[in-house]
Amino acid sequence: MGKYVFAYKGGSMAETPEAQEAVMKAWIDWFGTLGSAVIDGGNPFGASTAVNSDGSAGAATAGLGGYSVLEAESLELAAKLAGGCPVLSAGGTVEVYETIAM
Repeated sequence: MGKYVFAYKGGSMAETPEAQEAVMKAWIDWFGTLGSAVIDGGNPFGASTAVNSDGSAGAATAGLGGYSVLEAESLELAAKLAGGCPVLSAGGTVEVYETIAM
């Protein structure tokens, strides 16, 4: 069983409290369908910066909005699990990365 990071990118923010509540419910419901595959539900990201090789800092460019960590048998299965993610219905993407045990 491998561990996979889901990196959420893009999508639109819900503007009203009612819409925000509906989005939160969609996330909770989706995590519920994933069951024990969810190792760490993660968090949304806030402010960011990028540190360059010369030590200077500048704007982060990846545009990531948050992350989760899941367990799956393969990258293909992890990607299939990402298919129901609420960020997709908001126009975003889920990048799936396999972690490498060290």
